Amino acid sequence: MRSPTSLPQIGERFLCRHPFSETKRVFVTPSGVEPLLTVVWDGPGGGLPAPLPTIEMGRSLVKSQLAAMREDHLRHMNPTPYKVSVSSELYAYLHKLWAEEAPIGELS
Repeated sequence: MRSPTSLPQIGERFLCRHPFSETKRVFVTPSGVEPLLTVVWDGPGGGLPAPLPTIEMGRSLVKSQLAAMREDHLRHMNPTPYKVSVSSELYAYLHKLWAEEAPIGELS
């Protein structure tokens, strides 16, 4: 069983949810996992955990990521929507924040 803060593991079944539709859920078994975030500053006194990438390195990364995307998502005329799913933990956190921050109406 995964802990709430653990990453999905290759070959391990993982529940994904539509960010806004409660009934759209699917189990997936990832064949690859990529971290989406990298720490670039660890607060005052923490310093930089690694040297920052150069502009050329960033440009190269973006080019390789665009090359890996399906062409039907990138076409200009009638592109295929890019589906996004989130973990159950992120879904719960998103909806908790949404409920806390949504304005509350008043009936008179």
